[in-house]
Amino acid sequence: QVQLVESGGGLVQAGGSLRLSCAASGLTFSTYNMAWFRLAPDKERQFVATITWSGFNTYYADSVKGRFTISRDNAKNNVYLQMNSLKPEDTAVYYCAAGRGSYVYTSDHQYTYWGQGTQVTVSS
Repeated sequence: QVQLVESGGGLVQAGGSLRLSCAASGLTFSTYNMAWFRLAPDKERQFVATITWSGFNTYYADSVKGRFTISRDNAKNNVYLQMNSLKPEDTAVYYCAAGRGSYVYTSDHQYTYWGQGTQVTVSS
């Protein structure tokens, strides 16, 4: 049974930083592309960042480029999202997702497994 468990969310002031973690189990982690998405109140789920199975390629939404960094540790079955210079508009529930494929994918349809999410709240 595949499980993705996010952690590291919380309340932070604007300009602050948080590091999200996602621990994966029940799958061959090193063969899956991993991504972070977020869902804010009254908005659709939004792509944030993705990293290919090898870790060689990453891709970011324009809204977080230069502030967020996605990384992974295949030995620990973990993916991370370092979030710096946080803004109130980054407030959302953040989800990690796993999917297979040979390319960088930004659509949630390309991801098979999802975590339960972790809340990030940025105060102004």
